[in-house]
Amino acid sequence: MPTERPPALSRRHAAGAPSARALLLTLLGEFVLPCGGVAWTSAVIAAFARLGIAEKATRQALMRTAVDGWLSAEKAGRLTQWHVTGAGRRLLTEGAERIYSFTSAAENWDQRWLLVAARIPDGDRSTRHAVRTRLSWAGLGWLGPGLWISAHPEREAEVARVLSEAGVAGAHLFTATRSGLAGAADMVRSAWDLDAIERQYERFIAEFSGAGPGDELARQVELVHAWRRFPAIDPALPRELLPADWRGLEAARLFGCLHERWSEAAQAEWKRLNGQPSGPAGDVGL
Repeated sequence: MPTERPPALSRRHAAGAPSARALLLTLLGEFVLPCGGVAWTSAVIAAFARLGIAEKATRQALMRTAVDGWLSAEKAGRLTQWHVTGAGRRLLTEGAERIYSFTSAAENWDQRWLLVAARIPDGDRSTRHAVRTRLSWAGLGWLGPGLWISAHPEREAEVARVLSEAGVAGAHLFTATRSGLAGAADMVRSAWDLDAIERQYERFIAEFSGAGPGDELARQVELVHAWRRFPAIDPALPRELLPADWRGLEAARLFGCLHERWSEAAQAEWKRLNGQPSGPAGDVGL
């Protein structure tokens, strides 16, 4: 196989943007990786057809994901089997750990904050945008020009890596405590738009409450794909800093319950689709 290159993943795709390629990342993490990291083109096309994704868009998603280093192709006659690369495996594993362990609230908080002071020249818009996007993904909130905050000091290494990769020199990171919790709610509201985040949770609850899945495979992909966005937009604040009726907790319970309930049937259906193909036309040419 050719030498692997580091995979590229945009924050838009990481946060569950509604596109064929983003759905492919969900499929890879939820089904392909746990089943050995291999998938036939025909299986992906069949799974995506259930999600309303056209064959052409599915093939393009596979090719673009391979170009970015997440997949490599292996020919078997006229058929193609896709393999998750080593680098792709590492990143998908990290993403899965974050998605499945995310509960919307931090437990046992010691009242320490991570503060980041990083000034970026006003004219360097691309760096400013990259830093803001990636620090938001890491759960940091913006308090003002050059000042970021998180209730997760354990993310210091991740933040330092983000700043280093963005070429930000002279940044300062501090672990600090606040003088009591009085006024902390105002600070939190300034750093994060909790109302907008909660509206996202309400939409998630409305979409997945009620009727059964029908097609467990398709519904499981939709469930995980919808949940993927929350680690990117929710800072997982400690319970004492969240509204008393925070809907994120209800959404997290719903996700965990449905994921467990649908998983066995969904995994079995994926294995059936991804069995050795007999040469359907849908697998020829890729």
